[in-house]
Amino acid sequence: MNITFLFLAVIAAIVAWWLAQQRLTAKPWLEAGSIGDTGASSLPAAKIGLGVFLAVVSSLFALLISAYSMRMEMGEWKPAPVPKLLWLNTGALILSSGALQWARVAAHRGRLDRVRAVLLAGGIFAFAFLAGQLVAWRQLDAAGYYLTANPAAAFFYLITGVHGLHLLGGLVALGRTMDKAWQGAKLDQMRLSVDLCATYWHFLLFVWLVLFSLLLLTDPIESDSGLVSLIGRIF
Repeated sequence: MNITFLFLAVIAAIVAWWLAQQRLTAKPWLEAGSIGDTGASSLPAAKIGLGVFLAVVSSLFALLISAYSMRMEMGEWKPAPVPKLLWLNTGALILSSGALQWARVAAHRGRLDRVRAVLLAGGIFAFAFLAGQLVAWRQLDAAGYYLTANPAAAFFYLITGVHGLHLLGGLVALGRTMDKAWQGAKLDQMRLSVDLCATYWHFLLFVWLVLFSLLLLTDPIESDSGLVSLIGRIF
């Protein structure tokens, strides 16, 4: 349960910081300015919507982590070994998130050509991550850890599958942003879309790192390693 509380605490801290950066908590009636200038336009509706959506998704993953932790303490729990491929998949997702951050910086600097290139790179790495997850599923299935083998295997497919679905949805939004870039849209019209995609990618990367750490903590092969033991003491 400690990892669940830590996950929620980190998410809450990130949301609080993000809201502070977006001036959502500002009191415009206490600030100097022209009459009628309330600062309401400082935060686009799309960013508010994304913030609400991420809060809901955070609650979903927190519930999954809690259910995983509680079910692990019950009988018939035989955790599947974590495929080594997940390390490579994690690297692909880190590169994808980094590419989206690069695109955000390029968009704010007016480099449309670079925005196009790094958006494409981010999408390719994201597809590589999803393809790698499917290969990892096939490896586990071939090893006898299929969906209905035991509760631990079912949870593995569930949490990785839910995360993959959210990333797949993000790819739809990323595809629309890339279409704008290739259709010659002005950077002023694209900055918000790129910002939203980058924020969403960073969020999914953080969630995956938490989920991956949880899987490693319960891996029957890796659970005795020094690194994982250190992570266990931190959590």
